Amino acid sequence: MNMTDAAAAESDSSEKASKKPIIIGLLAAILAGGGSFYATFAGLVLAPDSAVEATASSGEGDALPKVAYVEMDPLVISLDPTSHSRHLRFRAQLETPYQYADEVRSALPRVIDILNGYLRALEARDIEDSASLFRIRAQMLRRIQAVTGPGRVNDLLIMEFVLH
Repeated sequence: MNMTDAAAAESDSSEKASKKPIIIGLLAAILAGGGSFYATFAGLVLAPDSAVEATASSGEGDALPKVAYVEMDPLVISLDPTSHSRHLRFRAQLETPYQYADEVRSALPRVIDILNGYLRALEARDIEDSASLFRIRAQMLRRIQAVTGPGRVNDLLIMEFVLH
């Protein structure tokens, strides 16, 4: 065995030895990250004390609030001639506290009127951008809540938002 063979064999063994701590460190980091995610997700860490106590004392952590869903008539909006699509088909439901469902149902003509005006005022680029749906939804919900009154509508559930 000459000098170069001995040097090559020594460098091979040092490369193999140097990869082992990196692999162990990587596995430890993955396990630590997964464990911390689980602890946070399960509420073991960073959970508000009041939420934990309320769930434990009530014994009914699975009970949902009584809500009603008020269906709106579908809207078909003509879009700007410069847009890629010609029409927007919009269908939604309003989530309301159960006791206000009839009041919200009676206010539907005003709700549809306000949404019709808002959607017609949007520019084509606002509607065609897929990321803008969250902003549009928030704006529509704010307008609906202004028409129906405080505490009457909890959420706007978009069932259909189709450009054609």
